[in-house]
Amino acid sequence: MTRLKIGCTVLFALFALAAPAGAGEPVSAKRHMVAAANPLAADAGLAMLRGGGSAIDAAIAVQMVLALVEPQSSGLGGGAFIVHYDAGAKTTTTYDGRETAPEAAKPERFLGADGKPLPFRLAVAGGLSVGAPGVLRALELAHKAHGKLAWTGLFQPAIDLARQGFAVSPRLSAALAEEKALRDDPAARAYFYAPDGTAWPAGHVLKNPALAGTLDAIARGGADAFYRGPLAQRIAATVRGAAKNPGDLTAADIAAYQAKERPAVCGPYRVWTVCGMGPPSSGGLTVLQILGAVQRFDLKAMKPMSAEAVHVIAEAMRLAYADRGLYMADGDFVKVPVKGLIDPAYLAERAKLIAPGKAMDKAVPGEPPGREARLWGRDASPELPSTSHIVVVDAAGNAVSMTTTIEDAFGARLMVDGFLLNNELTDFSFSPTDNGKPVANRVEGRKRPRSSMSPTLVFDRDGKLVLALGSPGGSAIINYVAKALIGVLDWGLDIQAAIDLPNFGSRGGATELEKGTSAEALRPALEAIGHKVAVLPFVSGLQGIVLGPAGLSGGADPRREGVARGD
Repeated sequence: MTRLKIGCTVLFALFALAAPAGAGEPVSAKRHMVAAANPLAADAGLAMLRGGGSAIDAAIAVQMVLALVEPQSSGLGGGAFIVHYDAGAKTTTTYDGRETAPEAAKPERFLGADGKPLPFRLAVAGGLSVGAPGVLRALELAHKAHGKLAWTGLFQPAIDLARQGFAVSPRLSAALAEEKALRDDPAARAYFYAPDGTAWPAGHVLKNPALAGTLDAIARGGADAFYRGPLAQRIAATVRGAAKNPGDLTAADIAAYQAKERPAVCGPYRVWTVCGMGPPSSGGLTVLQILGAVQRFDLKAMKPMSAEAVHVIAEAMRLAYADRGLYMADGDFVKVPVKGLIDPAYLAERAKLIAPGKAMDKAVPGEPPGREARLWGRDASPELPSTSHIVVVDAAGNAVSMTTTIEDAFGARLMVDGFLLNNELTDFSFSPTDNGKPVANRVEGRKRPRSSMSPTLVFDRDGKLVLALGSPGGSAIINYVAKALIGVLDWGLDIQAAIDLPNFGSRGGATELEKGTSAEALRPALEAIGHKVAVLPFVSGLQGIVLGPAGLSGGADPRREGVARGD
């Protein structure tokens, strides 16, 4: 085991480029590898590795290019969670770059005049949903600890692309065509759409000199160039002056933002140790709860994507999401029973609720050791699937698994100096109470909203890193990651085949199967044993790298535009 360094419900089928092919081959490499959601971003990361850079150096270069070429998913105006493995020190560290609510934010933020929660689409666009961005501070903190190349040079690929232009991808073009509210922001409309208001077609060469200037300033001045001074003031002014839902974010809120180094959340799974992100992310805990519950079942003996296997795994997911909705939130504001939620004895008791051949009526939260005496209300906040994931392994064996987001597609639909602002505050519970009890994930000033982002590392029994993995996908991220982990660890699939597997699971309600895949054929068998089944366009964006005796093996999700690159 490694020594730890202390320190959504709405899915858009238009984002899918293809159904999982099932015939893709993993990419092999001997020295180093990067997998990212866009080829241009992966190429930028690979260039840093070839120049002697570390895993975090490459991840920074990737993120800056993604901000340009995949702006609907992540960027300077959002946040990120980073799980980092230092091969020399044999330490696993996480960096929390989750956005924070303005100091003035109150629990009733997303209630209407009638006292009822606002419809999500009325809350998301405009300034009310914008939190202080965190990704640059997190990357800066990680780079100071683990970077090898100079900060300045990590931004150059993105700066050059922004000035010279890049070809709009099919996924970005389709998203722009579907999007409506983005056109309401003058800066965004002028950049993303032709003069007649139509979306730029795939292949159109798009230049972003404003973003080039912003990146250049950050490259030269560090993250302070973003968080202090004129740029922070312009961000705050844009939020407060938004034509729709003006917010209350101030330049002081932005200047006060701090990324945090936190201990990884780790737990056993059969012969492996799985490590992920702790609160304010629910990802690491919920993935470990799923794995802990299925551990009593011989999944290896079950055929991949059989009704028997999907039943067991979906039931474990249902139980884990029940706990997630009650106990998980920003641990700086509420006591999250981290150890209790992944206690082996507790999970063994929860697993007894999974009956072979019969679906449970309803999953209810358990009573993990260490929970607070006061009763919490349940949170049913949405979490939408416009996010991105990066995995990197460098020549020294250091690794990064990083999930990065602005939350909904195109965030708050507000553009400042070439980048979009997040709508991350809509990841808080819109209702501050449930049946008279406070919701742990309610809005509070300077609090970080709960997330499902699940950047994950896996170690063998000797403490050797064997897998880095993660995905975008809103509240379904947890299930995507768990599926791929089971595919590799239990079913012995290569990383690409595990990613290609049809998506399935439960987020506490129906058992969900990916539309247009072989998973649909499981519906009759699952319904016959009591499952309520929903068929959805489950668009994951998994990226993964396996470290084995022969070298590195990388995979990228065929549902999006990702690639793995290595030498």
